[in-house]
Amino acid sequence: MLILGIESSCDETAASIAKDHTEILSNVVASQVDEHKQYGGVVPEIASRRHCENILWVVKKALRDADVTLSDLDGIAVTAYPGLIGALLVGVNFAKGLALAANKPLVPVHHLAGHIASNYIAHPQLKPPYLCLVVSGGHSHLVEVLSYTQFRILGRTRDDAAGECFDKCARAMGYPYPGGVHLDKASKSGNPEAFKLPKPKIADNDYDFSFSGLKTAVINLLHNAQQKGTEICREDLAASVQHTIAEVLTDHTIRAAREHGYSTIAIAGGVSANSGVRSTLQRACEKNGYALYMPPLSLCGDNGAMIACAGSYAFDAGIRADASLNASATMELMAWGALGQDHEYPSTTKT
Repeated sequence: MLILGIESSCDETAASIAKDHTEILSNVVASQVDEHKQYGGVVPEIASRRHCENILWVVKKALRDADVTLSDLDGIAVTAYPGLIGALLVGVNFAKGLALAANKPLVPVHHLAGHIASNYIAHPQLKPPYLCLVVSGGHSHLVEVLSYTQFRILGRTRDDAAGECFDKCARAMGYPYPGGVHLDKASKSGNPEAFKLPKPKIADNDYDFSFSGLKTAVINLLHNAQQKGTEICREDLAASVQHTIAEVLTDHTIRAAREHGYSTIAIAGGVSANSGVRSTLQRACEKNGYALYMPPLSLCGDNGAMIACAGSYAFDAGIRADASLNASATMELMAWGALGQDHEYPSTTKT
């Protein structure tokens, strides 16, 4: 089976060809980071325009690199939700036209399902059910992966996502966009115990996250130091921020695994590239005897390979769309799984 995956939910235009779910024959990404850097973040209108300029050559290169033609494909998968609506529409409309012209099935893919699927590419032996921590600039979710297309959300952020907190703290500290990468690098030479930062808890759901209080505490700390004319060691503060976020993410994940009977844990999303998060979760899993799966750094960010892989499993589950498909800036992960024919949760033992 050959599936073309197209991704355009934010500021990367990407396309990939997946064979038999997890064998990636090509993976092309056109990044806009350098352009958005001058604005300190992604400008949606600019992102949409660049997708329009890049998507044709990116898809052509993905097909060429894989040495396949449109007629060889079994289906065309595209990120349809969630994300920046203008950016999503570029990919969705291109995929709709391509599917119509090539007479191929169109498969809508949920962006978070794509991130989760990145682990199948790196670890084909990983099979549901298991627990996955999905963390990125816009999302912080604790997800029960019940099948390749069926999910249950245990916890999510109530305000800022983990990646958003990283980026906003880094920006307040004077690091350039994308701030999370620079904060991670600076933290390696800092003292993670230098600053005691808040770890908010949600009263009505132990698995939900809240990072806005941490972000506010860091901004206030910096402002107070500036007003007093004192200097703060940026490396120490970076290390403290990273240590705090990593501990919160890890504590929630380990608690959920213990209370819901999982011994297999995965992590996915852009923040899964953070060295502090990876090492803290790794140590906790080793201590508790849990197996941990992490995507390679090359698959942590947005890419077409994860959409092609997730699209392959969605294709098997009967998830389809026609020319009426529309993008959506918000859509529940569980609602996406219900689009297919695979409504029954697997009866296999939790791992």
